Amino acid sequence: MNRHLPDEVGGKPLFSEARGDIQVSFEFFPPKTEKMAETLWDSVQTLAPLHPRFVSVTYGAGGSTRERTHQTVERILKETDLTPAAHLTCVAASKAEIDEIARDYWDLGVRNIVALRGDPPEAGTKYQPHPEGYRDACELVAGLKAVAPFDISVAAYPEIHPDSRDRTFDLENLKKKVDAGADRAITQFFFSADCFFRFRDEAAAAGIDVEIVPGILPVSNVATTRRFAASCGAAIPKWLDDLFEGLDDLPAARQLIAATVAAELCGQLYAGGVRHFHFYTLNRAELSYAICHLLGVRAQA
Repeated sequence: MNRHLPDEVGGKPLFSEARGDIQVSFEFFPPKTEKMAETLWDSVQTLAPLHPRFVSVTYGAGGSTRERTHQTVERILKETDLTPAAHLTCVAASKAEIDEIARDYWDLGVRNIVALRGDPPEAGTKYQPHPEGYRDACELVAGLKAVAPFDISVAAYPEIHPDSRDRTFDLENLKKKVDAGADRAITQFFFSADCFFRFRDEAAAAGIDVEIVPGILPVSNVATTRRFAASCGAAIPKWLDDLFEGLDDLPAARQLIAATVAAELCGQLYAGGVRHFHFYTLNRAELSYAICHLLGVRAQA
């Protein structure tokens, strides 16, 4: 007897239309130890042949990794053909200090900045602007553009920033950052394609006309992801918890499931017309590389 799959199941495979017509970027954090530095550099070299638009290097809460961020950005600039983007925040620094850091980056050859308000130095405390500093990311973007014509990315929040009172306030804040000179917005991570598409439509309706790039976090540790989510307003769906249940001592299985979940999300975004992706690598290359491969991005010599 012939059996036929239902239309919704028997359609084309999720990645059958992927033609490598996308651009990607990757985020790293500055290493704390020599061993972590080796892992980071292995990841940079693994992902470099995918020719990302840029690779960003984060900036710790309260500017706690300022020197290590600068060193990592400088090494990427000098030892690879990649375009580094340095994170800068408003926290614990005056306008003069931030402007000096920006000028140093420009003189070094850095042309891309990820401009963020930043998190308080101590988790759980309320953000307080430096008395002589930039008050928020809007002011920071305007200040950086006054220093030099940087290409500036800012953050966007599909599920509302924890400090925002509602969606309207969040969108108004993003619009202010764009009006101040931001060139693109990169979202915090999320786990629903509909969540991203809804946010993108709302942003367009609010007059936000820069590209909005989805931030993708391949999850292999739910506890770590939950900690990240608490600081940025992302929701961890129950089905994600359920998928990783019982895998604490099976890292290879966790990796496979992480790749599957993130790849399905990227496939849905691709099917909806998304062609730019930003991956939060956590300094590991394997998952991001695998997902890029599924999307048709291939290494080039």
